[in-house]
Amino acid sequence: MNLRPSLRPLNLLVRSVILLSAFTLMADPIPVRHVEGRIHGFLVLRDINDKLLASGSLNQVANGNRVTTELSFHFNDGSVHEETTVFSQRRIFQLLSYHLVQKGPAFKRPTDMSLYASTGKVTIRYTDDDGKEKTITDQVKLPADLANGMVPMLLGDIDPKTPKTVVSMLVSTPKPRLVKLELSPMGEDPFSIGAASMKAMRYAVKVDIGGISGVIAPIVGKQPPDTHVWIVGGKAPGFVKSEGPLFQDGPVWRIELASPVWPKPGAGQKQ
Repeated sequence: MNLRPSLRPLNLLVRSVILLSAFTLMADPIPVRHVEGRIHGFLVLRDINDKLLASGSLNQVANGNRVTTELSFHFNDGSVHEETTVFSQRRIFQLLSYHLVQKGPAFKRPTDMSLYASTGKVTIRYTDDDGKEKTITDQVKLPADLANGMVPMLLGDIDPKTPKTVVSMLVSTPKPRLVKLELSPMGEDPFSIGAASMKAMRYAVKVDIGGISGVIAPIVGKQPPDTHVWIVGGKAPGFVKSEGPLFQDGPVWRIELASPVWPKPGAGQKQ
């Protein structure tokens, strides 16, 4: 029996996926519409049942066209999530360097990943399933639209009328791997500040694994869930909240802005 005819559809599928992957790797960086500046914000991280898991902060400083953003979360169980992102905002947003640290019981695989866009050097330190620490150092051809640590900020700069924007991201699997992120506006959702009613644009961030793995992933249940990010518009667009996993195969967590809570004045204290 000749099996070649039955293999033709599979061969066509493989070729189509490879060609599609080659085309999707060509994406343009996001042009700068709103210049980034100084930020010091407070954040909280909760699970889908609204349980408080971690408290965090976002610090951002600009030195000319070079911007450094530091995001950190300190979990109730002692775990730590830290991201340091350095990017340029000269006409387009372009990632310069990125450093991610995730450690503690909240994370299935403790990871320390750093990358340098100018050289393509990627270093990943992680702990495997046997508790052994390992290091991977690789040279990766990093695309100009790399968006590690920049997605919420980029969402404030893309035109919400654009049906889909595609950017790249480097992830640890634990080996370094480039994936695509599809950013799509899903409509406005209402929220309130005090007695004022407002609306935020909700974006769906879909991970496109690409290649044969991308075709198989939904079938075997490995396709990551979409992350949803809410951005308030206007003259100064800004992050409101997000819902999605922080690591591979992780649960859906919610990140929200937080306001300081002051201790109530005791008896005899002036208010």
